[in-house]
Parts: sequence; structure tokens; C-alpha cells
Amino acid sequence: MKNNGQVAIIGAGLMGHGIAQVFANAGHLVMVHDVNASSLATLRGRIAQNLSDLGQDVTAVERVFPVEDFGECVTGASVVFEAGPEDLEFKRKVFQRLELMAPRTALLASNTSVMPITDIMRGLETGDRAMGTHWWNPPYLVPLVEVVKTADTNQAYAQQMFDLLKAVGKTPAMVEKDVAGFIGNRLQHALWREAISLVENGICDAETVDTVVKASFGRRLPVIGPLENADLVGLDLTLAIHQTVLPAIEHTPGPSPYLKQLIADGRMGMKTGEGFRKWTAGEQADLRLRVLNHLKAMNAAEGR
Repeated sequence: MKNNGQVAIIGAGLMGHGIAQVFANAGHLVMVHDVNASSLATLRGRIAQNLSDLGQDVTAVERVFPVEDFGECVTGASVVFEAGPEDLEFKRKVFQRLELMAPRTALLASNTSVMPITDIMRGLETGDRAMGTHWWNPPYLVPLVEVVKTADTNQAYAQQMFDLLKAVGKTPAMVEKDVAGFIGNRLQHALWREAISLVENGICDAETVDTVVKASFGRRLPVIGPLENADLVGLDLTLAIHQTVLPAIEHTPGPSPYLKQLIADGRMGMKTGEGFRKWTAGEQADLRLRVLNHLKAMNAAEGR
């Protein structure tokens, strides 16, 4: 399968414009389609602003082309990323169209955060070149992209995607078995489930949960992962700890009743001003800025 370097992206929103930025900044021509005309109209402006904020070459945006016609967007692509809403039927229809309109040599990838890729690609005749690529938000700052294979995905094509992502400066991770949530979100939401349970059961409040994570093991995570840490302290100690703590950890299979009640009460998080905690507009802006500056500083430290 020959890669001619042209990238197509279906979706110009939060994730789509960020993925486009990554490839344009690496020298690729990028075609972007969205049914929302306003998203296409603001596409280049958003990317240019990001590049400027990062001190990167703003002229890279000239390699990004908003395209109103779906077929025109994908007809010359060597790889297509779907970055639409988290709606299974929407995604399935996109890939049915891609199979007909994109070159047979093009890699087809869905950017979904939790949906099994097998469900999205079911029924495709060319499922050997279809896979998942789970980018993290914002795509131009968070290094990881999970490459998710289905039982039908050709290993060589998955490796080609892996190599392409690495070449544009990302940190790809191969997910060998297609499961809901892949790797990163399964780990993240296991932590979130226990965090919610601690608050729900009156062990501490939400602010304390976040303080404990940020001021303890969270500080080590950028340089030592959980299994590295287990090896560091010793697996015998890890086993002894697990024998005591695992039976007490939240393990119900469904969402927390406390979480459901918060939503029923209209406490949706920052978008309503209150979730687990209350948030003023200033507090929201401050947190977002701190996250952005932290990610930029980490990338700068790693020479990204």
C-alpha cells in the first residue's frame, strides 16, 4: 500500500481541526470535510491561532483545504480520519461512503474515544484497511494516539498507520484487541469510578480527591507508569496490597447512582456551573489555561 502523503479528515470540529493541524505542520496536504459550513469557514483561522500560540510556522495552515463535497475531499487520500460525533450510526454511514469513494489503497480510521471499532466497521468489504485511531484532546498537544485493530485489520496496514503517526511526531500505541475504551480510557475511567465512589460514600469531598491524585502518584505518572511502579516496589508487595485493598474498591459494573443523580439535578459540570464542584467562569478559564500551559511545558521539555 503506497502512501502519497495526502490526508483527508471527515469532521472540522474540536478533534478534526487538531488532527489536521498535526499533519499540515508535518508537511502533508490535508483536505477537511464537514457538513457544518461554519466549521469549515473557521477551520483555517482556528488552526492558524493554535500554531501562533505554540510558536510554530503559521504558514502550515496553507496546506489545509476546507472541502464542501465529501467525495472531493477523499478521492486523492492515502489515509482518511473520521472525526465526527460519538454516534455509532453516523460513523457507520461515513465508512460505508468512504469504502465507495476513497481509493482502495487508502487507510480508513475512526477517531472514537470508547466505541469498539468492530461495531463501526461491521459490514465493510474492505475491513482489512479499517482501524481505530484514538487521538486525545487537544490532538496537537497530547502525544498519544491509540491504533486499534479489529479481527479484520491487516497487520501491515495497522503498522503503516503506526509508522505514519510516529513520523508526524505522535506517540502511537498498538491496541492488539478491540475492546470498549481501548487502553487509555479503560485506565482513566477505572480511576474515575473509584474517585466518584469515594465522594458518594462520604470518605472525602471532590476537591480532596483531586488534591490527593495531583499531589501524590499523579506527580510520578509522566515518568513512571503503573506497571513500572509495581516492578519498582516489588510484585510481592503489590500482591500483598491487592489482597487487602482490591476487595474494598468499587467494582459495580454500571455508572454510579450518585453520578446519575447529579445529572438529574442539572449539575452537568462546568457547562452548567456545577458538577462535583461549583465553578465560576473565572475558575473554569484558569483551569483550562493551567492545563494548556502544562501540556505545552511538557512538550517543550521533551523537545516536541
